[in-house]
Amino acid sequence: MERGKRMTGLRASRHWAPVVLGRQRIMRSLRLPLLASSLLGAGCTTLMPFGQASAPSAPSAAQRPDAVALDNRKIGILLPLSGPNGTLGADMLRAARLALAAPGSPTLDVHDTAAPGGAAHAAQLATAGGDAIILGPLTSGDTAMVAPVARAAGIPVLAFTSDVTQAQPGVWVMGITIEQQMRRLVFAAKAEGRSRIAALLPSNAVGNALADGLNHACADAGLPPPMILTLSGTADSIDATMKQLSDFSGRQAAQQAAAQQAGSPQAAADPSAQGASASAPGAPAAPLPVSGATTGGPAGTGPGAPLPPLPPPPFDALLLGDTGLQLQEAIVALRASGINRSQVRVMGPGLWGAFASKLGALSGAWYADPDPSARLGFAAQYQALYHQSPKLLAGLPFDAAALARSLSASGYQPDALLRPDGFSGVDGVFALQPDGHVQRALAIFQVEPGGGGRIVQPAPRVLDRTGS
Repeated sequence: MERGKRMTGLRASRHWAPVVLGRQRIMRSLRLPLLASSLLGAGCTTLMPFGQASAPSAPSAAQRPDAVALDNRKIGILLPLSGPNGTLGADMLRAARLALAAPGSPTLDVHDTAAPGGAAHAAQLATAGGDAIILGPLTSGDTAMVAPVARAAGIPVLAFTSDVTQAQPGVWVMGITIEQQMRRLVFAAKAEGRSRIAALLPSNAVGNALADGLNHACADAGLPPPMILTLSGTADSIDATMKQLSDFSGRQAAQQAAAQQAGSPQAAADPSAQGASASAPGAPAAPLPVSGATTGGPAGTGPGAPLPPLPPPPFDALLLGDTGLQLQEAIVALRASGINRSQVRVMGPGLWGAFASKLGALSGAWYADPDPSARLGFAAQYQALYHQSPKLLAGLPFDAAALARSLSASGYQPDALLRPDGFSGVDGVFALQPDGHVQRALAIFQVEPGGGGRIVQPAPRVLDRTGS
């Protein structure tokens, strides 16, 4: 009865599994050979948690007379080992076993979340069997079913989802999240002297996650709330929304007023000279006026008077959340709205890394993602043992299993899991926070003029409150 009440009160999931798996399919073909790195298990230097919530102490075996006494040497893992995600689940299980391959490692207790009874039944088997910690499950929906079972038994969960709505004390979201990417970008933009951030986002689950992550990151950085508008997806809508966000009409009026004040009646009377032809939705972007440009006559009067520059938009950093065709339309709208990218830092989600070679038109734009070179040590060991390359998500169970191995002798109490110096993982340094969120060290990539991304700010080796 008590368990039913707990499940009724659990938050509804946003079902982020398709997003996670989509990222895996996009990225796995673009990961490059990696440089050697140390694997998880060694602690890092000082790592300052930034979560505000306090983690409750797990109930002891004495407080749970009906429970099997926990064995610190037994680790439960919940994965889909059959059904549509069975191949991915098997790959992730191999990664966990690799992390526990050393002699004397804890026992891995494996349960299939795609078997009859699903993830909840798998969690019940793990808790009844005395597992001291649960690794997995894979999806947001499965995590929602596992969480109340594990919490009732006082067992911590390291879930492989990227849905931060599943984060809660005792249940950690191990996936690389949009929240982590937004935090890294916002603090990097702030360090660059930028404080007014805007966003043009798709009207879908990814857009919602980007908006949530951006809002929280700006608040944590002490910046004003971001200006956020969403798109309907058509070229006309993207153009109109970009103009609304950038106050294009107001900036044009200010430009015309400046031209009149400077004694240039031609500039005031000829809106086409000021980029107005680009204001029609879907129209090609007209060349934008720059300071010192002239209309062809003697400088200072009539047609020869220099046009004043179009004023900058009311933001100095802009997050574009789209991909594919909608991103192309957003790039056209940037030009049509007269947004000078020397004044505005364009930013995007980590998914941009999958097709950065096609983003030359956004040269100078930033996105945050793990440094791929950090994965070489793991990838080389996996290849040597299993004679195949690991899938992108295989790093998550490896990290979780290696963390569990490193703490198995002392147990999985909050002070051990929340160690202030964090852990060194496949994708870089990470630290568990009291509220179930995970802080990660991500690199800042910059899009090159010819396409492709290069690291301009390496992933830090130490995490702190600056968002690094």
